[in-house]
Amino acid sequence: MDRWLGDGGMPIIGQVGGSLESYGVDGEDLGWVEGSFSPTELACNPGGIVQAGVHSLLLDACINFAINAALPRGDRARATLELKTETMRAASQDTIYRLRGEVVRMAKQVAYGEATVRTAEGELYTRATGTFLLHRAEGGS
Repeated sequence: MDRWLGDGGMPIIGQVGGSLESYGVDGEDLGWVEGSFSPTELACNPGGIVQAGVHSLLLDACINFAINAALPRGDRARATLELKTETMRAASQDTIYRLRGEVVRMAKQVAYGEATVRTAEGELYTRATGTFLLHRAEGGS
């Protein structure tokens, strides 16, 4: 998983100012990932406000990474089945934000996760929940 730190293997994450920095597993299968988001001009509208789709991109990647951090070798998140993103405050280009994604529940064929964008002080800007299809190496998917 270390090789995916930074842009998560997706250059667009770095291009919009995102970076995945640490990950781990709490309990048996509750993976998590943390990172930062310093919005670039590419992430923002002409007024310097982060476009909502950028939030979705980053939070989808965070949940996906957290799931993969918790899966046994050979298993992986295959696809996002559903993602709901709620933006509560306008994020701007002049602020550095914290990203966090975590697994809420891991089942045989799907995993459920959530992720957030917050300021360093913990103020919530955006949150997302998602359902992801899993590929299991043994027994098929």
